[in-house]
Amino acid sequence: MPRIIAGEAGGIHLTSPNGQKTRPTADKTKEALFSILMSRVMDSNFLDIFAGSGQVALEAVSRGAAHAWMVENAGPALACIRHNLEKTRLTDRVSLLTRSASQALKSLKQENRLFDLIYMDPPWKQAESEFLKLSQLLSELLTSDGLLIIEHDSKQQFPDYVTKLKCFRRCQYGSAMLSFYQLDYV
Repeated sequence: MPRIIAGEAGGIHLTSPNGQKTRPTADKTKEALFSILMSRVMDSNFLDIFAGSGQVALEAVSRGAAHAWMVENAGPALACIRHNLEKTRLTDRVSLLTRSASQALKSLKQENRLFDLIYMDPPWKQAESEFLKLSQLLSELLTSDGLLIIEHDSKQQFPDYVTKLKCFRRCQYGSAMLSFYQLDYV
């Protein structure tokens, strides 16, 4: 069962969708992620794509992110997100976009939104294809010093460069891999 690890909602247990379609980020992976991002989370704009239970975006807001946007369109996951928002009482700093990742990113681009941190955890079987399909939009939504983090199966080899994005770090936690991308200006 996922939980908020630290911050104002620390210790609160969250619900996650049943079944095989949603795989919650393991606490160990989430702890490592936020340890790496520690100095960047405070007052950031955070985007969580394929949000599942919403736990990663809620963790960011609990740790001081100014606002988080969650993108999810699966019915069971949306029910869990709404329950978890209520439970954590963080609704005033979270926006939920209930549409496909592509539609949500296009909408955010039209609103001229920029994000300091973008976290993407698609179903692992589609992780690389989703990343490649969305990479141009993702690069246009990052601030100049923003980071894009993709959680994927550690057996998958993700490209070092895609559109304007360059991978500069990879960290493995069990079967999960976190790949970190930033804008490449060269």
